[in-house]
Order: sequence, then C-alpha cells, then structure tokens
Amino acid sequence: MAIKKVVKKAGKKRKPNAAFMKPVNPSAVLGAVIGNSPMPRTEVTKKIWAYIKKNNLQDKKNRRNINADDKLKPVFGGKAQVSMFEMTKLVSKHLK
Repeated sequence: MAIKKVVKKAGKKRKPNAAFMKPVNPSAVLGAVIGNSPMPRTEVTKKIWAYIKKNNLQDKKNRRNINADDKLKPVFGGKAQVSMFEMTKLVSKHLK
C-alpha cells in the first residue's frame, strides 16, 4: 500500500480584510492610552497590548484578566479588572 504525499500549493498571500484596515478615530479617553491619530483596528489592538505589557497589567494568577490602571479604567467602563475577551468589546465602544 503506497502512501500519497500531499503537497501544499503555493497559493496567493492572504489579503487583509479591508474593514480591519480602515482607519478609525479613538475617543479622547482611549487616545490617552494609544494616541489620538486615526489608525486601523489591528493597530489599536497592538498598541493596547503593548501598553498592558509595558505597565505589567496582566493578572499574575489568571493571565486572561487585565487589571486597569488610572488610564485604562475609563476605557473599561470603570471596572478594575476585565477579561481579554471583554476588553475588545469595551475598546470597540471608543472607536468611531
């Protein structure tokens, strides 16, 4: 019994979704954390995570939770701690 070797075709490079690449304007509250210039949603997420890691805001025991500091608390709707999944929902409210 012969084993067939599956060869992946070298297809086209995946094109980014245009909706994610469209620049959005952060609110003044979110702008205090990531900057006020318009940027794509993907860049917003990268900058928020960079801020969280730089300021060591991930919970030590449960890494899926983010502890809010004074700048992030207004973005998180006044909550002291949110999950990373809840964070994306809360941040999207601050984008136009």
